[in-house]
Amino acid sequence: MNKRLAAVLVAVLSVFTFVPMASAQSTPTMSDIRTGQHAGFSRVVLDMSASPSEHRASEVTSVAHCASGNPITVAGGDVQEILQVTLIGAAAHDDNGNPTYTGSRNFATPGLANIRGIALTCDFEATLGIAVGYSNTYSWHRVFTLTNPNRVVIDVGL
Repeated sequence: MNKRLAAVLVAVLSVFTFVPMASAQSTPTMSDIRTGQHAGFSRVVLDMSASPSEHRASEVTSVAHCASGNPITVAGGDVQEILQVTLIGAAAHDDNGNPTYTGSRNFATPGLANIRGIALTCDFEATLGIAVGYSNTYSWHRVFTLTNPNRVVIDVGL
């Protein structure tokens, strides 16, 4: 009886050993950065494969690359304030290191009334950082996620 049980276990284990596992991206990835002007606010949308586990936002006076510490000047000129948005559990590359976001990492936004520029400040160890530079020091801001499709939305008031 023990030999039969052992033979069945060996057969089952060998089947599972040779069945390929489906590869799933372990970290949500960003694929695009889009912008738009709305009545009363400017919007930045980060297209994501899934929602990050957490997001944080803070107003800062300057930003630096998270891995090197080198300062980053947000493009666009006339940047009076910077909203640093950090997505915990997100990346702009896949598990193999291939970029999932291939756009500019620091660009001006001339079509927006308040946001002057956007810069990618971090893509390191499942932390993604985006700096949004704007001109009105009295602006409000909000950051939230939406699904179907997954995205992170950053609004900056006028």
